[in-house]
Amino acid sequence: MVKKWILPEDSADKRIDDLASELKIPKVLAQILVRRDILSTKDAKKFFSPNLNKLHDPFLMKNMDSAVERIQDALKNREKIMVHGDYDVDGITACSLLYLYFKEITDSVHFYIPERLREGYGFSEKAIDKAKRLGTKLIITVDCGITSVSEISKAKEYGIDVIVTDHHQPGESLPDAYAILNPMQKDCKYPFKGLSGVGVAFKLVQALDASIGRDITHLIQYTDLVAIGSSADIVPLVDENRVLVKTGLERINTRQNIGLNALLNVASLHNTFIGTGQILFGIAPRINAAGRMGNAERGVNLFAANNVAKATEIAQILESENDARKKIESETFDEAFAIAEKEFHPGSKDPIVLYRNGWHSGVIGIVASRLVDKFFRPVVMIAVENGIGKGSIRSIPEFDVYSAVKKCAEYLTGFGGHKLAAGLTIEEKNLPSFKEAFKRAVNETITPEALIPKLTIDARISLDSIDDKLYSVLRHFAPFGPKNSRPVFLSEGATVVGTPSVVGKNHLKFSVKQNGTVLPAIGFNLADKIDRLNNGRSNIEIAFAIDENTWRGNTTLQLQIKDIRTS
Repeated sequence: MVKKWILPEDSADKRIDDLASELKIPKVLAQILVRRDILSTKDAKKFFSPNLNKLHDPFLMKNMDSAVERIQDALKNREKIMVHGDYDVDGITACSLLYLYFKEITDSVHFYIPERLREGYGFSEKAIDKAKRLGTKLIITVDCGITSVSEISKAKEYGIDVIVTDHHQPGESLPDAYAILNPMQKDCKYPFKGLSGVGVAFKLVQALDASIGRDITHLIQYTDLVAIGSSADIVPLVDENRVLVKTGLERINTRQNIGLNALLNVASLHNTFIGTGQILFGIAPRINAAGRMGNAERGVNLFAANNVAKATEIAQILESENDARKKIESETFDEAFAIAEKEFHPGSKDPIVLYRNGWHSGVIGIVASRLVDKFFRPVVMIAVENGIGKGSIRSIPEFDVYSAVKKCAEYLTGFGGHKLAAGLTIEEKNLPSFKEAFKRAVNETITPEALIPKLTIDARISLDSIDDKLYSVLRHFAPFGPKNSRPVFLSEGATVVGTPSVVGKNHLKFSVKQNGTVLPAIGFNLADKIDRLNNGRSNIEIAFAIDENTWRGNTTLQLQIKDIRTS
């Protein structure tokens, strides 16, 4: 797939020189800071050294006062509290955070996460019935509940108050909850709208701690959960998210959570520095496996484990379930890709909408993401069982898929999500009508420009400028994610050294030379470009990130190739 390179504009901005001088950093990195609206030394220091004390006042979030007051009453009166989570990583970590926080101060707390295959997404009626049997007086939802109008009405009939904490887009009608904490509410003036579900849960405990005058350093113990859930949910890593994720990663790398350490051990990550990439591809899939293949409550039990033996037992189960998930995912992807290839027309703006009986609803979201990578179109994957379809939708960066699915609501029994990802439930008889309606909705609003994959280049650089000093500063740009991506550099007029090879399943390995400097390079999933790099090929353009590679105890700088162009 040919990508359009978005090249940086040349700039004579005096602020670049000032930043480079004042911070004592290479000018090329000062250029990147300015292009990311970090324009002063003060901004840069805040960026490089995020601090929990700089978080926004949680009471700026609508309904926070009433939520805190109701929880304090529940604690004072020893009422039973249920924390209701969701079965993905964001929901599991958010549930774990509130459960562990309340366990510090009360024995009257329990948690509930619905089973994906039996109950589906969202606030569960089964949970409400269980809460009633247990005499629960307060339910706090995390990462769900904003569209659960009928379910919360039922809880209210049972005399159970519900506090909703969520970050998904609200529907036309809000549930009649005791309090709703969601920065996405239209009339919520909270200054940062990009929090994950676990991020909103953290704001609640921040408010609870502030109300009793406790210092925010008490909450550092929960930031590892925020880092995992926020990274896995692909939220923008700016503003509060950057503070929370960076702080959480520091905690993860001190290996203080028994359950997480057990998971790192079974994943062979125990001696690895954990960043957002390791969360996305190492930790998150194993936690997700709990909800996709079995019981998501195992994820909470893992994070709450207080002895190594129990934690190891749970981690090994998650590892086994993740192996099973990978097998099912691979089979489902092969089937879906074959169908999509037949239906896909490169010249059209049509999304890909696939449905089939027998697909496992626990893997269709992952498969949808992989199909987006292959076809660069919005993708809907629907698993049908007993006449009901459960769907996952994934989008491309410049298209709001939630708005598109909202236009098709008449065919759905339920839906929710945000700009880049959504979920739905649908009766099997409505699938053909939904497919056509969704195609129309996409075609009406998607632009031809949005359908071109793009690679944004942050700065031009010569290979002889790449050294340990530059990389040591570059590392402080992390954590990387949406709106703070790993910087991508462009070098022109480079020459291939030696014979390129394909390593692993589909990775391109070679070395490149420019101005007398030779650096090793790896292009993940770029094996199809090997024909462009015959021995000695000169005058190539490479777009790359800079990383480290450790092999047999030796660590060297390495270019992580994003794309290659040849003249």
